[in-house]
Amino acid sequence: MKVRITVAVVTLALAGAVAASAQVQPPQERINTALARARQVGIPVALLESKVAEGKAKGVSLERIAVAIERRQAALERASQAMRGQTDAAASLAVGADAIESGVNETVLKAVADSAPRDRRNIAIAALTELVHQGQAPAAALERVKDALKRGPDALTNLPAEGSSNRGNGNSNGQGNGQGNQGNQGNGQGQGQGQGNSGRRAGAEPGPPAGVPAPGKEPQSRKPDNSGQGGGQGGGQGQGGGQGRGNNR
Repeated sequence: MKVRITVAVVTLALAGAVAASAQVQPPQERINTALARARQVGIPVALLESKVAEGKAKGVSLERIAVAIERRQAALERASQAMRGQTDAAASLAVGADAIESGVNETVLKAVADSAPRDRRNIAIAALTELVHQGQAPAAALERVKDALKRGPDALTNLPAEGSSNRGNGNSNGQGNGQGNQGNQGNGQGQGQGQGNSGRRAGAEPGPPAGVPAPGKEPQSRKPDNSGQGGGQGGGQGQGGGQGRGNNR
């Protein structure tokens, strides 16, 4: 038991010493160490050297460049391990590292690389990364990329734009419903299945909530219809919270 405790203490002490050494190591030495590690594991050092040159051209401090290079080297190494065995995997290392840095794990990266043909691999990985940037979970983004791969090159290329559009529609729905609820509170007489004048006019077909454009239409700015709303705006479709029947005064 004492031996185990001693080993644990020594291990922690060594780890602390390594961390302290990294902190006091000059930035250029840290960069050189990262480059040496890249060569050791078979990563083209040009992928890191270009980042160094870019940082220096922008006047970034050497300390910050060292941090960025260390992070990038680690991401490239993880991407390399995930795509090991892929034909011409080196050509996908940069986009693979982008995916890793965005929060995609090696399992998901390997899955998308395995699913995509070689000539569409980079596009598939880039689409996955963009979907994750938009807030989708990596596993859900992977399924969308796989589905797009089945539908053809155009579907894959347009996938990130579709994700962004869907997110925008969701925000519009939320805002419209929220404003409608405020109108209901103004009436003070909202009902479960509201029948206010703004919800659905007699004989009219149901439409999207206020603030959400109809398919193929651009959002239009318009004045609120206050009839039967009690001052609320974006007054919904007579569902989920009701619009009320109160008379405006």
